[in-house]
Amino acid sequence: MDHWGEIEKLIVGCQADRLAERVKGLDEQARKDVAARLPELLKELRARFDRWDDGLVAHGSALRVAGAGTLGGAAAVASWLYRRDFAPQWDGPDSDVDLVLGVLADRPAAWRADLAERLVLRMRVPDDRGMALALALLRETGIEPPPHDPLVAGWVSGEPRSSLSADPLLDHLLPRLFEAEGVGRVLQWEKASGKGWLRALSQAAESGRVKREALIDGCVRRFLLGGTAIDLRFFVRLHEALDPAPAEAAARARDYLRLLPASPGPVAELAVKRLRACGELTADDLAEAWESLLFRPERKLVRAGMSWLDRSVRRAPELAGLVAAPLASAFAADSAELQEKAVELAVAHAGRMTEEGRATVREAIELLPPHLGLRAATAFAGGSVAEGEPAFVPPPLPAAPERAVAFPPPIESIEELATEADRSWQTWERLLAGFVTLAGRDRAGLAAELRPRLIGRPGWTYREEAWERVDQWFDGAAHSLTGTAAVRRAWTRYMPKSRLAAPLRLLLHRAAEILRAVEEDTLPPLLLATPTHSTGHVAAAELVRRLEVIEAAGAKPLAADLQQALLRLPRTPDPEAMRRAARLTSGAGRIVAGWTCPEVTVELEWRCGDEGEGHDWHDRSHDHNIRLVPSATAAPTGLPLVDLMLSVPEDSGGGEHRAWWASTLPSHREVAAAYLVPHVLRRYWVHDTVGPEQARALARAEGPVGTAFAVVLARVLGDPRMPESVDVLLESAARDELPAEEVGRQAGLLLASGEVRMIDMIAALEAAARRGAHAHVWRIAATALPILLPAPGERPRNGLAGFVALAAAAAGWSGARGEIPEVRAMAARRGGSGLLREIRRLHDLLTGDDGQEG
Repeated sequence: MDHWGEIEKLIVGCQADRLAERVKGLDEQARKDVAARLPELLKELRARFDRWDDGLVAHGSALRVAGAGTLGGAAAVASWLYRRDFAPQWDGPDSDVDLVLGVLADRPAAWRADLAERLVLRMRVPDDRGMALALALLRETGIEPPPHDPLVAGWVSGEPRSSLSADPLLDHLLPRLFEAEGVGRVLQWEKASGKGWLRALSQAAESGRVKREALIDGCVRRFLLGGTAIDLRFFVRLHEALDPAPAEAAARARDYLRLLPASPGPVAELAVKRLRACGELTADDLAEAWESLLFRPERKLVRAGMSWLDRSVRRAPELAGLVAAPLASAFAADSAELQEKAVELAVAHAGRMTEEGRATVREAIELLPPHLGLRAATAFAGGSVAEGEPAFVPPPLPAAPERAVAFPPPIESIEELATEADRSWQTWERLLAGFVTLAGRDRAGLAAELRPRLIGRPGWTYREEAWERVDQWFDGAAHSLTGTAAVRRAWTRYMPKSRLAAPLRLLLHRAAEILRAVEEDTLPPLLLATPTHSTGHVAAAELVRRLEVIEAAGAKPLAADLQQALLRLPRTPDPEAMRRAARLTSGAGRIVAGWTCPEVTVELEWRCGDEGEGHDWHDRSHDHNIRLVPSATAAPTGLPLVDLMLSVPEDSGGGEHRAWWASTLPSHREVAAAYLVPHVLRRYWVHDTVGPEQARALARAEGPVGTAFAVVLARVLGDPRMPESVDVLLESAARDELPAEEVGRQAGLLLASGEVRMIDMIAALEAAARRGAHAHVWRIAATALPILLPAPGERPRNGLAGFVALAAAAAGWSGARGEIPEVRAMAARRGGSGLLREIRRLHDLLTGDDGQEG
């Protein structure tokens, strides 16, 4: 009887369930016939799909079932089951294990055992595709699995069986659990409170199915084999879940001692805990433990070792003869706190040391900083004290660079006008001015020159809903000038309807009115707002000269261009220029003649979501959703764009052309900073934030500085990718325009809220202090400290001790004096942490008579 036709139909139809039942009913000869035809069918199926298509995966289960049930040798079945072409790795775990086991059920036991071993040895990673089938066959056959680490890791990669004690693999694989590579990484996320292997093994030990001693020994054996903290994390948790009794720990004391010198921190902490609890260590064991711990790089372990040493000697003074070598090794610690503690203990126990021990301490004194070395040398009657480094003398502030240089003239060549390249705001200002000037001189000639460059260019700009970039408007003006525009009156159609930041809206209005003037043939001979200085300023005399040219040509200035020009006038009036403007007959002339620089008040509110100033930025129970909300008030001028620019509405958005913004308000840098403030914080949807170049532009502008400028500067100082921000601080300080206290307040809030890392802010401020801004850095730090110091019982932020140390250094260099109430209150707290020591040192420096520091 020919069974192939039915088998083939079931495989092609992907009916693996029915196929499994059909294969079970085949006799030996029929199975051989089917097995012989499978390779040709696989070839035909593969030809139906593209090389990179995974359509063959749909037939995978049926093909696997057919091969498992008909191929003769175990080696052939193992190879067939995991062919890549119909079971690629990225298709996920097998879903047909039960079907394959069903068609294998009538194979001889020895044959299935052979297949199980072959499948095991094919495994390469814990989540290998064949892992589930290999484990199932091992459980069915009851054979001892071959030694293979990926198998053990695969065994533990899923949840343990509901009754681990009944798992046939437990006795075979449990001993290997503590030896196989990869097990620790698979189980690294296990928690004692979960339902995983930690709990299953603990319950097996409680029931007696697994010997508790075997698990503890296995953990210790795994620790001794070594590995990273991640590799050993699970075994540390299992060991602690088993909680060895003091007697059990004492029996393994030598192993725990071997773990102290070089094992990962969590393992060493576990060993210290068990050794201290067992209480049966000899004097030699104690000496070995203390030397191992006090030589380690982890401060936590060194502190633990010192505490153990001190308590032991106080309880048993005869042990004082053992402490010299451990404490001498701690003299070389990389922490001043640990060095100070080591000296304190050495001095406290010096009287009970042997002469040999005292000599050991004297030899190590040269490793200490001079002030600690002198203290130890006095107590031990000798020793070489290291020479102190010369006291650092901070240099004077470097001179500030020139605030502004002359702005380049407008572009005058067609080639440069048509260049397609990334353009700075300076280039765009020259480009717009050049376009207007060239069109005013020879509109027809400019159009003739530009037309060949624009014909055939895709009109992508006209497919946009709105134009939010200056280049789009410039492109539209060029097309309109050459008669190649796809849309008439584009200036009415493409102006964005959404709320945009006022500096961006002003830029777009300036570009849009150029396009409108091109369409209506009303371009003036030149623009008014093109800067005369690199800050964006327009000299009053030059602005009046431009007005005179426009008036002489019988033209009218563009409205947005005039309002931008007014905002770019210097804060200091030019009486002669104003008198010349008064002689003009145009309305623009009268506006310029009567112009005085408006005064603007800027405020900034910190919010977390909808919470305002009362929010607790030290609360670490959640991530702070920081919003910086600026606002500004000024007397109305009657000029709509000017009033818009000086108002800073709360919900203004749009971040295009941010590098341009400071130059739009060069006499109102605090207002310009207010517009940049919403862009200083990290947001995953914004790839770039305000950087040092924009902060430098603000520093070189004119006008008062306050909270907005301070938060911009503080944020860039706290960004390790922006070391140039230190130069901005120095430049502002050199001009006596640095609002140090406000920078300190904003830095404190940025640090407290977690927006800026302490280590990064310390690095920037220390660099500034060492380059001459030490007095300014002290004022910044002194203002930030009350914000940063934790309340009683509150955990301090990481790195705060370093910030206090920087404050103390800056205070010493600048000769600062005067008590800070928050520092005084914290210095009075009990404790000996590094932070408290630094706080007390700062307090003594500020209130003492000889607090100068080098």
